[in-house]
Amino acid sequence: MCAHRLSRNPHYPSVIVSESDGLRIAQIEYAIPQSFGIDTLNTFDANLHRAISKTYDFAAAIKTISDVKESAAHHRGGQPARNQPNDDPKLFHGKALTYYGRWTYKYEQAARKGAVGAILIHKTDMASYGWEVVRNSNSGEKSYLKLDGTPKLKAAAWIQLDVAGNLVKAAGLDLDKMMSDARSRDFKPVPLGVRLTAHITSKIRPFESNNVIAMLPGTDSKLKEEGVMYTAHYDHLGIRPDMPGDNIYNGAMDNGTGCGILLELARAYAQSAARPRRSIYFASVTAEEQGLLGSEYLGKHPPIPANKIQLDLNYDDVKPLGSPEEVQVAGAERTSFYPVVQSLATEFRFTIRPDARPEAGHFYRSDHFSMARVGIPAFSINEGMKFKHHDEAWGLAQDADYTKNHYHQPSDEYHPGMDYTSDAAMARFGFALGWEAANQSSQVTWKKGDEFEKARLGSQ
Repeated sequence: MCAHRLSRNPHYPSVIVSESDGLRIAQIEYAIPQSFGIDTLNTFDANLHRAISKTYDFAAAIKTISDVKESAAHHRGGQPARNQPNDDPKLFHGKALTYYGRWTYKYEQAARKGAVGAILIHKTDMASYGWEVVRNSNSGEKSYLKLDGTPKLKAAAWIQLDVAGNLVKAAGLDLDKMMSDARSRDFKPVPLGVRLTAHITSKIRPFESNNVIAMLPGTDSKLKEEGVMYTAHYDHLGIRPDMPGDNIYNGAMDNGTGCGILLELARAYAQSAARPRRSIYFASVTAEEQGLLGSEYLGKHPPIPANKIQLDLNYDDVKPLGSPEEVQVAGAERTSFYPVVQSLATEFRFTIRPDARPEAGHFYRSDHFSMARVGIPAFSINEGMKFKHHDEAWGLAQDADYTKNHYHQPSDEYHPGMDYTSDAAMARFGFALGWEAANQSSQVTWKKGDEFEKARLGSQ
């Protein structure tokens, strides 16, 4: 095995590369966030374990992986009344949560409008997760990409619904009425007449956290300059020394499963006697749980120009629940590649399940979204809710239980009874999709009128 530095266009980051079995493993030297927190925590714990199976067996191998200036803007978590009066399907896709309803967008837009701070009101049904997820995700060390001139808030926080109600009541107002009024296009911000004084002592430590990329060169003399990308984040929430009892956020499902699939996909491609026409990139990205930071940087500084990346297929939290009869590929229907997805789903005997929880806005909550924002056609691959020997209600119950009791909690850990058949099936399906995308002559595009079409055309 040899290591050397690749010379690239100065616009793109340099990479250190090792070669093994024709697979180039690259550590990208650019993801340099600044971290702010009360304690120095092991935020970027990698839930990665090398697959040790000698035979090509996805299931066996994965099983070994374990707007207002100088004032504070006050928002509700979720789109303003979900940004759609009466849930009009012609406006912001009805009940489906769009990026304009994500907490990240609320902070970004408040900063762009000159707000000093923003406080989000948490409402479980709108956020699609409980307060404990907010607490666990924000009570430890927080990480940020190195400042690049983008407007930033000086203070950003969440507040519980009941507390917000009491605060608004003390100001002589009614929160329920305000939230109802916010459903109208004629709604205007209401001065609360309350001042916030806060003192937070923070430790600041600059540190580097890397995205890691592997590349398998394509065989076509021209198309090898293009690529298909697979992504999965390797970070979780780390260790919380100040928390009694089990304080290790293992992230076995979120996202040890995606990491395992990514490694196995790389191994499968590397060991294949045939090679695809376009190059294949395998990107293990950092700081997803901090707000898609690793993939955001990757999207802005890709290993090849974004317009040469045919497709990104992402894996995130693929629960080990047995043999799946459905597949979820939310976002694929927005691309020209969807007919291929449909055809292969039929071949694999999968029913394509529409987004089971559109109100949760999953498309805007994982790393493929960072790729889509720069124009790259992208979506995640995951199982649906129907599994062999179980009805749909069972699958829905498993999903609800995980969200309530394990998501972003220390209990997201490995258990012997987990059935990784589902992960293996999603890996095989993703392999087939990537192979087809890498070999087809035409370029994958966003459908006409899609919100990401402009970015795709602008990158060409």
